[in-house]
Amino acid sequence: MQSTAIFFLSPSIPPSLSHRTTTWTHSRSLDFAASINGLSGSSSLRQFPVTRCCSSPSLSSSSSYLNGWISTPPPVPDREPRGVEVRAAESCAGEEEDAKASGLRKTLELGSLFGLWILFNIYFNIYNKQVLKVFPFPLTISTIQFAAGTILVILMWTLNLYKRPKISGAQLAVILPLAMVHTLGNLFTNMSLGKVAVSFTHTIKAMEPFFSVVLSAMFLGEMPTIWVIGSLLPIVGGVALASMTEASFNWGGFLSALASNLTNQSRNVLSKKLMGEKEDSLDNITLFSIITIMSFILSAPISLYMEGFKFTPSCLQAMGLNVRQVYVRSFLAALCFHAYQQVSYMILQRVSPVTHSVSNCVKRVVVIISSVLFFRTPVSPINSIGTGVALGGVFLYSRVKLIKPKPKTA
Repeated sequence: MQSTAIFFLSPSIPPSLSHRTTTWTHSRSLDFAASINGLSGSSSLRQFPVTRCCSSPSLSSSSSYLNGWISTPPPVPDREPRGVEVRAAESCAGEEEDAKASGLRKTLELGSLFGLWILFNIYFNIYNKQVLKVFPFPLTISTIQFAAGTILVILMWTLNLYKRPKISGAQLAVILPLAMVHTLGNLFTNMSLGKVAVSFTHTIKAMEPFFSVVLSAMFLGEMPTIWVIGSLLPIVGGVALASMTEASFNWGGFLSALASNLTNQSRNVLSKKLMGEKEDSLDNITLFSIITIMSFILSAPISLYMEGFKFTPSCLQAMGLNVRQVYVRSFLAALCFHAYQQVSYMILQRVSPVTHSVSNCVKRVVVIISSVLFFRTPVSPINSIGTGVALGGVFLYSRVKLIKPKPKTA
């Protein structure tokens, strides 16, 4: 009966094998496999391989007939095909190359911005000094610079080089104090450049961290750490040493540079206080653009009232000046003035404030050296030491600002 059952289930097995002992052995093996599966039926037996337990030649020959009925599942590959691996490796390598190319492109872009920042600053100081030496009207020069900046901002918005902002009346009311101190800061800088050497003006302007710390403590409640206070000592000492030995020293230029520091840092502190907590606060480039326009609107009537129409060709000829030369240098100074500040804010959007502060210190060193070489400013050894100590203090200040005070434990 057992062999008949096998023959019934598998028509491919010849009847001659039904009476052999091997047939009984195979049928018992098949029953065992079926019991494992928990199923009875020919199709269920394909799920598991059957173990052959007989090594007789007759069994081996009869097992070849079972291979078409009982089959093992196909082997699962341990790894993906070679072609897939190669394509995956090529894809990863391509992504790494793209990341490297993108990083290199950003580095080159940032380096170019730093170079333009320094270059525009050098040319602004040189052209501005040349104009102020022969045309001692700093308020008119400041207004011209704000006018040039206003034209550039309008062109930038018109040509969609930068998104035109939507400004509310409340925002304009907040920005107005910033524009006022910005106007005064540029005016005092031009007053100082007209009276003393460029190198000395920038040496005094190295005291900006001192005014920043004082104003932040007064209006923002940000108390400096002992490390910050320590870094201010070489700044103040270096400026004092350079001032005592400066050949072009005069009190008008010295106090104007200090007033420029005070107003510029007041702008920064006011910006934090008035706009830092606003949800609709503007980005730096947009804020600078609006301040430039408002500064022009503020300075133009005051300039006409206090200094009159002194920049006309007839007035310049009456003063014995080369009209074309004065106009060209004034235009280049105004263009570089707006350009270097615009690039400065572009850099600030890409790096941390500390990196920007250190770069500003390096920029000031380059400007001082360039102006000394261009104007052949006489510099004594003690004056050089004082300038170096002050600039070294500025660099130290930018580093110790990273040190956070330890929280007080109860």
